[in-house]
Amino acid sequence: MQGHDNKGRPIVVIVGNRHNPSKGNPEEFKRFVVYTLEKICARMPRGEEKFRAIVDLQGWGYSNCDIRGYLAALSTLQDCYPERLDKLYFVRSPYIFMTAWKVIYPFVDTNTKKKIVFVENKKLTSTLLEEIDETQLPDIYGGKIPLIPIQDSH
Repeated sequence: MQGHDNKGRPIVVIVGNRHNPSKGNPEEFKRFVVYTLEKICARMPRGEEKFRAIVDLQGWGYSNCDIRGYLAALSTLQDCYPERLDKLYFVRSPYIFMTAWKVIYPFVDTNTKKKIVFVENKKLTSTLLEEIDETQLPDIYGGKIPLIPIQDSH
């Protein structure tokens, strides 16, 4: 969990290269997705119902690829938490990720597709700072706060 955007919506950072489907099972991953979404919802200020996500794919490779897991997470988000996602930024996306994205994309509903932004590496900081103050943005993206894993956030 990482700060809030300029409208007070919580921000979650997902680090793609930390997901290793061979070391877990699909049910465990689904539970983690629900845990994450519940923790995000608990951090929303009164009257706010949306959040932002930054999916960092630096170092992501085939060993991190989990199409079933991604589809389960997408289904959970779209079916159980409809319209909670305000915007999802894919950052530092390697070309190899686009192969997985082509499989996932047809399962993304139309409203969710409109909320997804692939950010160019050279425009990473400037794009994120358009809607997130530097005091709320993790330092690895040009902000001023350290990146904190969701398990360690309060």
